Amino acid sequence: MGSIQILVVEDEETILELIAYHLKKEGFRVTCVASGEEALRKVRNEEYGLVLLDLMLPDIDGLEVCRSIRKHPSTAHLPVMMVTAKGEESDIVAGLELGADDYMVKPFSPRVLVARVKALQRRRRKSDGDTQVPLEIHDISIHPGRHEVIVKGEHVDLTNMEFKVLYFLASQPAWVFTRYQIVEGARGENYPVTDRSIDVLITGLRKKLGDAGEYIETVRGVGYRFREEA
Repeated sequence: MGSIQILVVEDEETILELIAYHLKKEGFRVTCVASGEEALRKVRNEEYGLVLLDLMLPDIDGLEVCRSIRKHPSTAHLPVMMVTAKGEESDIVAGLELGADDYMVKPFSPRVLVARVKALQRRRRKSDGDTQVPLEIHDISIHPGRHEVIVKGEHVDLTNMEFKVLYFLASQPAWVFTRYQIVEGARGENYPVTDRSIDVLITGLRKKLGDAGEYIETVRGVGYRFREEA
């Protein structure tokens, strides 16, 4: 696990050196950059197993970097962990909706950071080993391999998190899940998401699905389920 190459994007030199030191100590190979533009050049020309990304960068902000990573075919599935001082719920929601795989708020413990990096790699390997088959339910077609959702013949553009939540719910119709069960099922355990974050995500997902969004039902006092019958 420790042999993967990690790209650290951070413009504060002391924090950059701290992160790099502890990752190298655990056997990871580390490349450091201080700007969003340089980060995008690196990920498009070199191979990485993970990007640790600050949000407040001097040129392109971290959210835009994450958005660009997710949009480019060659980097769409590259794991991204945001490490930032922006810890408001709205910041976390924005990062997750853009497809971040984890979100860590400064100041942080280097040991916890390394543990989260290792946990993310374990989840990624488990996810890569899982067989996710395409789903056809009601008038929705979901294809994990192509990261594609089609509703009534029309393509629907979803973020990474929205796609995983939709697939998780649709693959188990009629079953009721709490918000944290949805997070664990879609992204792995101990993900830093609040109840409010999931409600916001579900609202956005329903809106993008149009009329098909009605298949995602709210179960008052419990959570959500995907309707079994149209």
